Amino acid sequence: MDVTDVASARQRPVGLAELARIPLRRWRTVLASTGLVLLAVVGYLVLLPATYTATTAVVVRAVVTDPFSVPSGGADRAVNMTAESGIATSNDVIDKVAAITGRDTEDVAEALEVETPVGGQLMRFSYAGQSEGEAVDGANGGAQAYLDLRRGIYENQRAGVLKSYDDTIALVTTQRATTQKSLPANQSSSNPSPRTSALLDQLRALNDQLATLAEQRSKIASADLSPGSVTSAARAPVPSSRDAAPLILAAGLLGGLLLGGLVAFVRESLDRRVRTAEEASSLVGAPLLGTVGWERAGRPAESDLRYLVLALGKWVDGPQRAPLVLLSTAADEGREQLTAGLAAVLAQAGHDVRLGTTPESRDRIRPLLQDAQRRHPAVEPARAPVPRPRPLPNTAATPDRATTASPDETMVIQAVRKPRPFPTQDAKNGAVYRSTTTEADKTEVIPRAMPSAPGNSASGGEQLRIGSGSVRLVELDAPAVGLTVLDAPPALHDERGVRAAREGRAVLVTARDRTHTGRLGQLVERLRAVGVEPVGLVVTGEKRD
Repeated sequence: MDVTDVASARQRPVGLAELARIPLRRWRTVLASTGLVLLAVVGYLVLLPATYTATTAVVVRAVVTDPFSVPSGGADRAVNMTAESGIATSNDVIDKVAAITGRDTEDVAEALEVETPVGGQLMRFSYAGQSEGEAVDGANGGAQAYLDLRRGIYENQRAGVLKSYDDTIALVTTQRATTQKSLPANQSSSNPSPRTSALLDQLRALNDQLATLAEQRSKIASADLSPGSVTSAARAPVPSSRDAAPLILAAGLLGGLLLGGLVAFVRESLDRRVRTAEEASSLVGAPLLGTVGWERAGRPAESDLRYLVLALGKWVDGPQRAPLVLLSTAADEGREQLTAGLAAVLAQAGHDVRLGTTPESRDRIRPLLQDAQRRHPAVEPARAPVPRPRPLPNTAATPDRATTASPDETMVIQAVRKPRPFPTQDAKNGAVYRSTTTEADKTEVIPRAMPSAPGNSASGGEQLRIGSGSVRLVELDAPAVGLTVLDAPPALHDERGVRAAREGRAVLVTARDRTHTGRLGQLVERLRAVGVEPVGLVVTGEKRD
């Protein structure tokens, strides 16, 4: 198994610093999510009508016969608050509140809430209305409707108990009257008969029963049937949903940031990109040749390019030259800018570079080279000076020597009269060759062959002189002669770059925070499938001042 396969399959650990960098890196996602949440909150506050909520508190107590007596143990807990809460939200109460507020029973059922604290005998009636008056009337009306309903229930219960007592008292009274009629009229009171004694005992029992029934009935009749009382009635002003608008906006902002961070992490997990040079190097399995940052003008930093040239020295200046093929997964990863900058730096160092491009990318690379040419004008390379020839003796004084000179001597005299030209500068004609004989002779000006016009070179391609070297733009599939740099099209969509890499040295270009790790791994697999092993990796995208 290849080591690079293991490195690429292993997931990169995420630390606290990375948790902070992911939302910052995807700040547009976080900002968009926050804006949507804030827009929803503002729409809620502006478009939806304000809601006013009023609250009425009611104390619920048990029904006692003597409200001034000390209650027995557990009398304060004789009320079932769960049952009371059910009565407070019954249909009778809702119907009365609907009649008071003029709203539908369904709306009243949603607007009315009853709270019952645990371990207490307090009930809170909260009503949410569309105005302050409606909220106050709804809360107070709900509390009063509950008290009236509960009082009516107690009165019905008391009426039933009193009727039962009355029926029993009437029956006992009838029995007593019957017993009195059964007593003999002339019976002696000092020595009554056994029958008379029994009738008298029965009569006394009936009287006692009547007295007990009358006493109990009087207690039931005098019982306080009030189920409770309103301790805090609702009144204006009441709070509304607009009162907490700043707090709601702050909560929306915080919720939007949290939601944006969550969306950023989800997108990061679904869309992995190269974040560091170490991550790209471990994924490709090739050494890192350098990182190239961008200047404010949008061009690669020349200092980084010079270090990159040093890293590529063994393939640039080595005995076995091969074309340098710069590959990338997409067209927006800075490959064209890097290729043009690399060729310009090599030309500044005195190299004659052949830059192979595709027709569609040449129009984008040419302005980059022309910009480099403006910043680094062409400079003539330094050449060794040619020694000035010595003048020969005057031939007019020795005519015999001139006439009797051998052919070899005659040729020497001709060489003296026409010495080998050497390069000089002339303000009018530009770079020319001057030929000087003696002081009496005139200088002969021989025009120098000027550089060929773009696109008209004998070897083909457009040539631009940068510094002491030159860059010649040729086709991507042109024969490689000398130092050749190839700008390959996106390798995942065009196989011409991979085909050229089989004959040269493949250098992968990745952009920080832009190159997808999956696409980069796919490109490496395709290169190795055709027998191409990348010689190195260049990471672009870092901003430089």
